[in-house]
Amino acid sequence: MAPTDALSRAEARLDALTAPAAPALTAPAGGGALRCLACGHRCLLREGRRGICRVRSVKDGVLRAPRGYAGGVALDPVEKKPFFHVLPGSLALSFGMLGCDFHCGYCQNWISSQALRDPASTAGLREVSAADLVGAALRAGAPILVSTYNEPLVTAEWGAEVFGEAKRAGLLTGFVSNGNATPEVLDFLRPVTDLYKVDLKGFREGTYRSLGGRLSTVTEAIGRLAAAGFWVEVVTLLVPGLNDGDGEVRDLCRFLASVSPDLPWHATAFHPDYRMTDRGATTVRMLERAAGIGREAGLRFVYCGNRPGRVAGGEDTRCPSCSRTLVRRTGFRVEEDLLGGGGGRCPCGTAIPGIWDRP
Repeated sequence: MAPTDALSRAEARLDALTAPAAPALTAPAGGGALRCLACGHRCLLREGRRGICRVRSVKDGVLRAPRGYAGGVALDPVEKKPFFHVLPGSLALSFGMLGCDFHCGYCQNWISSQALRDPASTAGLREVSAADLVGAALRAGAPILVSTYNEPLVTAEWGAEVFGEAKRAGLLTGFVSNGNATPEVLDFLRPVTDLYKVDLKGFREGTYRSLGGRLSTVTEAIGRLAAAGFWVEVVTLLVPGLNDGDGEVRDLCRFLASVSPDLPWHATAFHPDYRMTDRGATTVRMLERAAGIGREAGLRFVYCGNRPGRVAGGEDTRCPSCSRTLVRRTGFRVEEDLLGGGGGRCPCGTAIPGIWDRP
């Protein structure tokens, strides 16, 4: 089958699994056009046109958004998301759809995220209901439900529907996102969303332009997320030669510290993938150097990821007052936890920000 034929068939199937977009994420723009407010691109769409994400489109004068399927479902340790300050050692039911508003050359989830953009993307899907996903989490004993794998902002309505069901069942809910958000979509999500992990992909506008976004949109979203009361953690995949310069890392960390010094920051290791195989993987030394810059910038909770057991305590949560190790980790495995179930306080009395007790 020719690539164009495969994409056409995929488009037809995905278009059948849509519903009218939320009014809060749709704005009339004159001349029969509609403005999509689900992500920072704010696409202007006319009849029959698709957004940059390729999964939101206008049909019969109505903006339609994905609904009623999953491109992937899995049980993960919450540390894999990574949320290090949320119920350590707990399971999270992860689900995702298809599509993304960025086109990162090193994407590790490109099979899902680049659907309808890259003919080589072969991600499948299965129809599910919100109740199916919540029921799966409850049966597995997972207290957290997370929308991930693709960019969940472009499927925000489905995330909110699933999360509404999850909240009624007493579960925590979260997005794993690139942070290319609008104020409208964050307001739409806030009533049903507890956690929000942002991939801050660097701190240079040129880098963001090459990936399909704008740095300013993401930094504004991080500030809004923190101010609105989401529990926020930030990840930066350190890509050699792209975003790992000391000056850029220092600027990034100073920005995060200005939002809140308690904002957990994860510096994680890149490995060659997808369309970026022209450089080596991030070394332990690179991670530890970036972590040191983060601490110098005033961040109190800095972590190193994707090098389990090799980063000299870089996976552990320590008290910023007395330096005691409170959560000891190797990779995604929690080996000691003095915070969970104890109200999130160090034995010295210092309160550690996060969500340490089940709802």
